[in-house]
Amino acid sequence: MAARILIVEDEEPLTLLLRYNLEAEGFVVDSVARGDDAELHLRDNTPDLVLLDWMLPGLSGIELCRRLRARRDTERVPIIMLTARGEETERVRGLATGADDYVVKPFSLPELIARIQALLRRAKPGHVAGLLTAGDLELDRTTRRVRRSGEELHLGPTEFRLLEFLMQAPGRVYSRAQLLDAVWGRDVYIDERTVDVHVGRLRKAITPGDAKDPLAARATPSTRRLRGRDGNRHARAQTRASRDDEAPLPCRPEILGSSPRMTSLRPPTPDRLTRGVRRRKPARCTAKTSPSSAPAPPG
Repeated sequence: MAARILIVEDEEPLTLLLRYNLEAEGFVVDSVARGDDAELHLRDNTPDLVLLDWMLPGLSGIELCRRLRARRDTERVPIIMLTARGEETERVRGLATGADDYVVKPFSLPELIARIQALLRRAKPGHVAGLLTAGDLELDRTTRRVRRSGEELHLGPTEFRLLEFLMQAPGRVYSRAQLLDAVWGRDVYIDERTVDVHVGRLRKAITPGDAKDPLAARATPSTRRLRGRDGNRHARAQTRASRDDEAPLPCRPEILGSSPRMTSLRPPTPDRLTRGVRRRKPARCTAKTSPSSAPAPPG
């Protein structure tokens, strides 16, 4: 994969000139015009090299260089100071702060590109090497060919770029988002599951027959324990889901007497509502008559 270079420069014409020439050399270029914006950009995206101006709005280049060297994820990123300050004391200050090289404006573009390539050869040899190797895998960038144990493999263009990126740092773990940015670019909006499809194709292409999958992660005792826990948790979740699927639908309780009971979803009938309820016998209405009001017997 091509090396990614971040240009931190507030002069737009110079930024356009640098971008055009660096992209012509095969580099991937990002640009930021302010020092504080560059610090935010570097928190999410770590480039392979930084071209840094000294005088920047928001945050000076020398302070940004000091902060980058204080962070663990950017302490080894090559930095070239690109500034109009050419005094000896300022050059010494820039190099002492953490810059790997110091170029004074105006400068020669071929010389700057040569300095960039020299720094990348020392810091990121995988970005400039013509032949990448990992185990019995060989990837030739010049001829665009891949071999395993001397046998040539046939890969598509996307699988080739994906394998090239992975072979630059064997053993490193990447997320789907990182692979999308590195292989497809940040300007392409596709689903992250696309990575799964191309990784599957790459594994199938580089694992002919009964050969061992070189992309398979090696399990350590700690990862095996974690996988066992995750597997048990996943099995329990599947069991609960199956039980939920087989469970009957909730029914409406009918109150019969004083205790609720779960019944079917059929609407209750009057006979069922009164079943089990103790009924009282209707009371007889008897009228008491007095002798005076009793009718006289017939004469």
